Parts: sequence; structure tokens; C-alpha cells
Amino acid sequence: MDASTLRVGPGFRLADADPGSTPGFATEGRRSPKKHGTAELESHVGRLAELQERLFAASTGGARDAVLLIVQGMDTAGKGGIMRHVVGAVDPQGVVITAFKKPTEEELAHDFLWRVERRVPAPGLIGVFDRSHYEDVLIGLVRSLASDEELERRYGAIVDFERGLVERGIRVVKIMLHVGRDEQKKRLGERLERPDKHWKYNPGDVDERLLWDDYQTAYQVALERTSTEEVPWNVVPADKKWFARLAVQQLLIEALESIDPQWPAADFDVEHEKERLAGS
Repeated sequence: MDASTLRVGPGFRLADADPGSTPGFATEGRRSPKKHGTAELESHVGRLAELQERLFAASTGGARDAVLLIVQGMDTAGKGGIMRHVVGAVDPQGVVITAFKKPTEEELAHDFLWRVERRVPAPGLIGVFDRSHYEDVLIGLVRSLASDEELERRYGAIVDFERGLVERGIRVVKIMLHVGRDEQKKRLGERLERPDKHWKYNPGDVDERLLWDDYQTAYQVALERTSTEEVPWNVVPADKKWFARLAVQQLLIEALESIDPQWPAADFDVEHEKERLAGS
């Protein structure tokens, strides 16, 4: 699929993005797009795993590259599915997942980016933020937890912070999983109907849902203020789970291919070691 269709550019309007669409994925002539999309997702697992292993291996030879995948979205947008079906397909030793929760007292004593900086991936790793520093501008705006002046400062701080990550050799892939309001209601209803899903249901999700329009506005502002040439946002329609997973997988592969990590050269005499092994 062509993931470039997901990138946020000048004039982008979230209200015009169809959460049920499949941009960049050809559906013409396909009787079952879901079947084809799921098959394509599976066919790329090996490529993603190889690139991740090369990234990790290259770091043992001194390479400084890393990848940071930032995943944002409303409740039920499918973040968990991304973790299982996309990120979960690679060697867990090379991945560090951080699910940012409500800040602790210690974290609140520092600037909002303090706890984020501590979770930036080291060379050779794929870091994943399940929610992120963007909560501090999204909820901050919707719940009026920060003044207009402070929000403006945070937008600027985020842009500077992410630019600094790029300068350090970290490819940043920002994803907004764009789920529709009706689809979210359906998914929350499914959690209530199934006892095995009750643990995933939070009554607070309905409280947040009542602020749907406010959150859409907050996302629009965040996209406008922090989608840069160095670190653009990608808005991924999420009503079709198979498409969202395929899109994120493709964006992750593209980031790794742009690094093109190489296997490090052996720091020993290979032929001599073969002889020694044969005689052992």
C-alpha cells in the first residue's frame, strides 16, 4: 500500500478524513479487501522482523540509529491491536513499549517532557509510545488543565524535542488512529456485552466520549502545530482494524528502510574461526 497518503500536510482537516476509508490501499477488483489486507500484513512480517534485527545488530557495531513509534487515538481506536499484530511480530528483545498513564507526583514535579525523555529508545531499539507527550496538550486543552500560554509553550517544546530526536539518529513515526464516533460506540458496546472484555471497559470512557467534538478540535490543533517536515503526523483511518494494522506496519517498515541498517562486519578472522571450530 502507499502510506504517503496518510501524511498530514498543509491545509489538512481531520473533519474531512473518513475513519472508514482505506487510503493508499487498492480495493478495486477485490471481492474481500479485508482478506487481501490481512494477507498483505502477514506477508510483510518477515521483512519487518529482518529490518528490526538488522537495526539491533548494527548497534552492536556502533550505529546510533533507533526508531520511535508514537501511537495516539481515542479510546477503542485499536492501539492494543497495533501492539499485538504489528509490534508483536518482531523480536521483543529489540522493542521497548511504554504506556504513559496519569503522571505520578514525581513526574508532576518536572516538566511534562521529563518522563518522556527517560523512555526514548536507545540505539538499535524500536521504542513504542502507547499514548505519549501529546496527552499533555490534548487533555490539557479539552479539560482546561493548562493555560493558553502554557499550551503554546508545550506545542513549541514538542516540536523542538522531536527535532532533537531526529538529530540524534532516531526516526520518529507519529500515528493518530482515527476511529469514528459510531464505531467507537459499537466497540464500547461489545466490551459491555462480553464478560471477557469487561476488564477493558472503563466507565470514564463514556465521560471522555461526551467530549468527542472537543477532542477532535484538540487533535486538529495538535496536528497543525506539530506536524513538521522532519516529523510529520500520519492519520490512519481506524474503523477497519485490518487496514490500520497494515498502514502502521508499512510506515514502520518505511522508517527502517530509510535507515537501511547493515549487518556489522565480524571483528575476528572468520576463516580462522572455521578452522578452529572444525578441529574442536
